[in-house]
Amino acid sequence: MVRALAAGDAAAGFALLRPPGHHAEHSRSMGFCLFNNVAAAAEVAIAELAMHRVLIVDWDVHHGNGTAEIFRFRSDVLYVSIHQADVYPGTGPLADLGSGPGLGYTLNLPVHAGSEGEAWRSLLEHVALPAAMQFAPELVLISAGFDGHLADPLAGCRLEADDFAQMACHVRDLAERVGAPVGAVLEGGYEPAALSECVL
Repeated sequence: MVRALAAGDAAAGFALLRPPGHHAEHSRSMGFCLFNNVAAAAEVAIAELAMHRVLIVDWDVHHGNGTAEIFRFRSDVLYVSIHQADVYPGTGPLADLGSGPGLGYTLNLPVHAGSEGEAWRSLLEHVALPAAMQFAPELVLISAGFDGHLADPLAGCRLEADDFAQMACHVRDLAERVGAPVGAVLEGGYEPAALSECVL
């Protein structure tokens, strides 16, 4: 997907992968995740396709601890996560901004259980995307988890399919403004009917 986006073969892409990946770290699997798919995509863009700045927007209800740790000390990836604060894996506090050369390139935006789409959309639109505009990514990747849906059994947020659609539109519009292709990588989502609706 990333090679096709970089070559201009497509302006957008969606990698429908299973298992999900954003909990997997450099050297170990975690939380249903064997390999960190979105981190591998970002690394291909930087190491093989000569990109210098990649944005990862992670809206899975669980914090993408693996992605955050893989890029913790780097300034070529801006990692933004909106996630529920009190669920697995228990990471991603607001105060964690990355480390060393990567300080300021991690943006954790935890929400409370019961949060609805308005809270998620507001954080994306008014906090995450202004930071992303300043970063000026050459590639935009989405860790597209849909387990924040109100029907999903693994957490306690209350988003609906339209909330995910609106967030996708905001990210697409950002990508168009900075002239970057956008690719989504499927993460969590454990209620089949809700997952299929959200993916569409």
